[in-house]
Amino acid sequence: MGLFNAILGNASEVNTKDVAAEFEPILINGETIEKAYKLIRDMFIFTNKRLILVEKQLVGSKVDYMSIPYSSIKKFSKESAGILDMDAELKIWLNNDATPIVKQFGKGGNNINEVYKLLSLHLLK
Repeated sequence: MGLFNAILGNASEVNTKDVAAEFEPILINGETIEKAYKLIRDMFIFTNKRLILVEKQLVGSKVDYMSIPYSSIKKFSKESAGILDMDAELKIWLNNDATPIVKQFGKGGNNINEVYKLLSLHLLK
């Protein structure tokens, strides 16, 4: 079901132990991975200190790691999938940035809700 979810653009939770080795070189002392979600080739990594957005090229091996301290997130929103629009969207606005980061999720499942809830837990303390 994981491959099918990835094709549809559904984020699926990844075991944090499975991604720990890959992210260990960029984590600071005392930082731990709390949750990880994979969306096709991209990932959302929630640590106890920041959100790491990982974008992997479809062709080649280039990987972009965007580190976002929770304190720099100004606001966030989710737009659910509709009848004609099959994708749900998650938007994250950073301080001093008018254009949001936009991530597409497939219709169905609670995956976007899980990511939205984690953002809420870290930002609405």
